[in-house]
Amino acid sequence: MGKDVADVSAAARKVYADANRILGWDLTTLCFEGPAERLNATDASQPAIFVTSVAIWEACKERGLVDEWAPTAMAGLSLGEYTALHLAGWFGFEAGLKLVAERGRLMQAAAESSRGGMVSIMGVDEAVVNTICAEAADGDVLAPANFNCAGQIVISGSKEACDRSVAVAEKYGARAIPLVVAGAFHSPLMQPAVDGLELALRDTEITSGTLGVVSNVSADYHADPNTVRGLLREQVAKPIRWQASIERLVAEGFDRFIEVGPGRVLTGLMRKIDRSAKALNFSAAAALEKVPA
Repeated sequence: MGKDVADVSAAARKVYADANRILGWDLTTLCFEGPAERLNATDASQPAIFVTSVAIWEACKERGLVDEWAPTAMAGLSLGEYTALHLAGWFGFEAGLKLVAERGRLMQAAAESSRGGMVSIMGVDEAVVNTICAEAADGDVLAPANFNCAGQIVISGSKEACDRSVAVAEKYGARAIPLVVAGAFHSPLMQPAVDGLELALRDTEITSGTLGVVSNVSADYHADPNTVRGLLREQVAKPIRWQASIERLVAEGFDRFIEVGPGRVLTGLMRKIDRSAKALNFSAAAALEKVPA
């Protein structure tokens, strides 16, 4: 993760070096060499994704791309909201990395203490998904977790309820795809992580940023540092309203979106939310040579 960008960018390499110093362990080698099973664990993947996203952004700045883009608002899905808040000036890199590392540790612990899972429900709307959750729960925890785009809603809860949801979804004409995840993220089963994160957020220096950032929970802009603390706390166990967040930006006239970080998930979702908007992806070294028109 991120090695190809670090190979061609001194700015990216500095981000990784700073991360190693802040964390007190070798995140860089884990990102570049694995092993994959360790890198994919929640307590490692969250700081790894945050650092790699910032490293790619700094590589883009190094090449003048950020000046070319002249961003005026930001958003990020789940963990990506932390990256967006850092890049928009709400908290520094060290504060953000320590916060993300603690979030990953807490969510890993919550996942290990409960038997949870997540299932992507395709082809039906929110009302039908709510019906599927209510029927499949059968006394267990099961609720919508990610409103990604029209016809794609991820549900989250106990492993048994997730297993039942596959057959229930088919009954309502939906396609259900169990996801390979460590736990029931963005569901009430994450409440132990919420309580711990509240303490970490209270100790984190947060100031009003230079750019507005849209919250996953409210699909509205963070108003002030207290809003950031409250909504990031809620985000751990509440649904991610990504479609509504993007639609909020589109309604304000934004028609050009740039995804920075490992992977192309948000670029793909953008095409499903609003095909008229232009979406550019910067996740690999090759993209750094392309100046967007």
